[in-house]
Amino acid sequence: MTTQPPVTVRTFAQRLSPTPRGARLARHLALHQLHAWGIPHGSDASDTAAVIVAELAANAVTHGRVPGRDFELRLSLVTGSVRIEVTDTRTGPRPPAPGAVEQPDLLDENGRGLVLVEALADRWEVVERVPPPGKTVRVEIDLPRWLALVRALDGASGSVQVGAGGWPVCTDTAPAPPKPTAAAAGS
Repeated sequence: MTTQPPVTVRTFAQRLSPTPRGARLARHLALHQLHAWGIPHGSDASDTAAVIVAELAANAVTHGRVPGRDFELRLSLVTGSVRIEVTDTRTGPRPPAPGAVEQPDLLDENGRGLVLVEALADRWEVVERVPPPGKTVRVEIDLPRWLALVRALDGASGSVQVGAGGWPVCTDTAPAPPKPTAAAAGS
């Protein structure tokens, strides 16, 4: 078994007011942070994250709001992907699990948020908030150029080149890091 050098996990967390303004700010902050991590505005990963954060933040404001309690946005660069977590403190009915999201009727004005999340996310789940009460919706979006991105962020020596669209290009011949399993994604 070959060992890989340790990787610094980059994390961004912000508590936001459970208002439409807080939901808009969550999307803006997420895009800004992803750009700072080398995931440029307008890239597929950035656009996907923007839609997912907007939908999850809107759900936290609409369905997870508890007066006097904020919701939290957390972003992490984890092995092979970017993880998005939106946490609220509301107890009660939980959103449907992955694979159980029902398609809304054509004329329904609501109910498309988790349909979009399910369509765009590579993995997602709903877990209990730690500490209780509440829940966290955790989503992962795979980043094909993750290893080069992390090396560029770490300022590692070696051949890190910038390719089309400003994304780092990995010139390694080493295999990509393993993708997290469902059990590892829950940690």
